[in-house]
Amino acid sequence: MNDLLNQPGFLGTRATFLSDLTLVLILTTAALFTIGWQLARHRHYEIHRWVQTTSGCLNAVIVLVVMIKSFIVHILPGIPGKLLQGDYGVSMVHAVVGTIGLLLGIFVILRGNELVPRAIRFSCYKPFMRTSYALYMLATLLGVGIYIAAFVIGI
Repeated sequence: MNDLLNQPGFLGTRATFLSDLTLVLILTTAALFTIGWQLARHRHYEIHRWVQTTSGCLNAVIVLVVMIKSFIVHILPGIPGKLLQGDYGVSMVHAVVGTIGLLLGIFVILRGNELVPRAIRFSCYKPFMRTSYALYMLATLLGVGIYIAAFVIGI
């Protein structure tokens, strides 16, 4: 399996198969989150909940299985000394924004599925959902930028 994941990617860049697959899956979750947002705007709340829950779970799996390891192996050893070199700074911002967005998004998903204790439930969903969506999209844009810098430009 490692041989397949470390083979050259399928998008025609310098990336590995795993990096290309991760990019495609993250862009898919971004599209699904956007579809879910539109479903909520059109008051299709039950379908919205299912789409957002599925997207959030897929995103969490990608982060836990791929991104955390990549951050620990490639970026963390260079912090703080290389923070202003190459993609270290952008990767650090991406990690912070992505972590906050992921944690908030998981909380919103748990709340939307009534899986949090009453004491920490909120009734005003919009600010939490909008903030989570905005952070997720910002983290996605930063991640695409890192992919382009690392595998297209070759920084």
